Amino acid sequence: MTSPVGRIYATALTLFTFFVAWALIAAHPWPSKASASPDPRLRALAAREQKLRRESIATQRIVKRRWAAYRKQLAKRNAQIAAAAQAPAPAPTAPSVRIVSQPAVTATSSS
Repeated sequence: MTSPVGRIYATALTLFTFFVAWALIAAHPWPSKASASPDPRLRALAAREQKLRRESIATQRIVKRRWAAYRKQLAKRNAQIAAAAQAPAPAPTAPSVRIVSQPAVTATSSS
């Protein structure tokens, strides 16, 4: 193979074959013995995921219940505020004056 065009084609074909083989090996299209029995870490991870899902659902229920109670209390408080705003304000009363007689303050100083 002395022609330069033949060498270029041979090099391109070799590179193409190399990368296709690399992609096939990286993709693992064949079943392996390791994948036949699931990894215990994956089983533990799946169990933890299920537990977290259950806890998440329970937490969402609690949050919804508390939010409903909050909205109910807020509506009640807003009604109280609206009622207080509509009620006429009482007329201000003058402060009462009180006279208190106390004994005189004596100050003694010894110098």
